[in-house]
Amino acid sequence: MAAVWKLFISLIFFVSLAQSSRVLELSDRFLDVRNEGQWFVMFYAPWCAHCKKLEPVWALVAQALYNTNIRVGRVDCTRFTAVAQHFRINAYPTIMFVKGPYDYVYSGDRSKEELMHFVNRMSGPPVQLVTRADSIDILKSNNPIFFTYVGKQSGLLWDVFYSAAEAYQAHGYFYATSVEIAKRHFDVDTIPSALVYKERSHYYFPYSDNFDRIEPAHLNVTLFRWVNEERFASFPRVTRSNLYHMVQTKKYLVLAVVEENKLREIAAHEQEFRDMVEIFVHKNKRKYHGRFQFGWIGNPELARSIAMDSLPTPHLIVLNASTNEHHIPEDDPLQLTPEAIEIFLDSIHNQTAPAFGGNSFPVRFYRAWFETKTSLHEMWAGNPVLTTVLFGLPLGFLSLIMYSICCADILDAEEEDDGADQRHEKKE
Repeated sequence: MAAVWKLFISLIFFVSLAQSSRVLELSDRFLDVRNEGQWFVMFYAPWCAHCKKLEPVWALVAQALYNTNIRVGRVDCTRFTAVAQHFRINAYPTIMFVKGPYDYVYSGDRSKEELMHFVNRMSGPPVQLVTRADSIDILKSNNPIFFTYVGKQSGLLWDVFYSAAEAYQAHGYFYATSVEIAKRHFDVDTIPSALVYKERSHYYFPYSDNFDRIEPAHLNVTLFRWVNEERFASFPRVTRSNLYHMVQTKKYLVLAVVEENKLREIAAHEQEFRDMVEIFVHKNKRKYHGRFQFGWIGNPELARSIAMDSLPTPHLIVLNASTNEHHIPEDDPLQLTPEAIEIFLDSIHNQTAPAFGGNSFPVRFYRAWFETKTSLHEMWAGNPVLTTVLFGLPLGFLSLIMYSICCADILDAEEEDDGADQRHEKKE
C-alpha cells in the first residue's frame, strides 16, 4: 500500500512539473522575438503574493495552450528591467497578450476560465463572422454574454459597431451574422441592428430603429456606452481586476460583501444574504438597470479599501463612481429585507441617504495613507524577509548617516573645547 501511495505522489509531482514546464521563462531577448507569433505573458516580481497565488493557474493556462500557436511565458521584472520598462509595467502581476507590435493588458478575474476567454477573444479578429445557424447555439452555451451585429457589414451602424468591438475586444465577444441566421435565434424586427445576448435573453441597442437620423458622433458615444454597460452580468463577481471597469459605467455600484475561504466556500448565513440580494436584483432588474450595477465581493479587503475602514461580513455597500462617495445601510445587514434594500437604493437615487468618503483633500490624504498601509501589509504577508530588506537597509543607512552627522558635530565641539583649554593654559 505504501508503494502505491509513493507511486501516486510521484505521478502527481511529475504531472505538476510537466505543467509548470509549459511556461516559458523569458528574458531581455523577448524584446527581439515579441513580433514572432502571439504571446501570453505574465510580468511578475518574486516578492509579490498575488503573483505566487497566480502561478498554479498560469501553469494550467500554459498546459491548455501548449498545442496552439500561442506561447505562454513569464518575466521576472526584478531581473529583466529592460522588458518591464519597455512594456511600462508598474503593477504585479500584469498579464498581457502580445500580438505583433500590439499588446493588450488583461484586467479580468484571474481564473483559468476567464484567462482562456481572454485569449480566445484576442487571438482572433475584433468581430467574428457567424456563417452557420447551429453556431449560435454553441455560442450561447459557451459565452454567457456576447454582442451580435445583424445585417450587411456596411454603413454607419456597422462602422460604429466594429469600432466598439476593437475598443472592447479584451472584455467581450463580438459577432456578425446574416438576417436569415439571426431570425432562427432572435426576434429580429429592424435591419441592420445590434443586440446583446445576456443571461438567456437578448436586448437590442435602443437606437437601432432610427440610427440613420442620429448624428454619427452621438451614435458613436451612445453605442460605446451601451456596450460598456451591457458587457457585465446582472450580478457578477467583483474583483480588483474588474472593479475599475465597472465604475466606468458611471452607475451606482451596489456590492454584497461576503467572505470566501481558500476553497471559495461561504458561510451559510453569508450565502443566504448573497442569495437574497441576487434574487432582489433579478426581480427588480428593469427598475434599477439604468442607474445601478449590482455585484458581489468574496474578498472583504476590497470592500474595506472602498470604505477605508473595517467592514464586517456580510454587508452591503454602494459606491458612487462619479464622486467616490459610498453609502452603507443603517440597518443590520442580517436583518435586511428586499423591501429595506429597495428603500435604501431609492434614498441613494434621491440623494437623501448619508454619504461617506468623497474627493476632498483630507479624504484623499487619508485614502493615500490607507492604501500605503494596505500595500505594505500585503508585501509583508507575501515575503516578510524581502520586505525587511527593502525597508530595513534604507532605514539603516539613514540611521548611520544621521549618527555620523550628529557625532561629527559632537567631535568638532569637543575639539574646540580642547583647543580653548590649551590656549587658556598657555595664557596662565
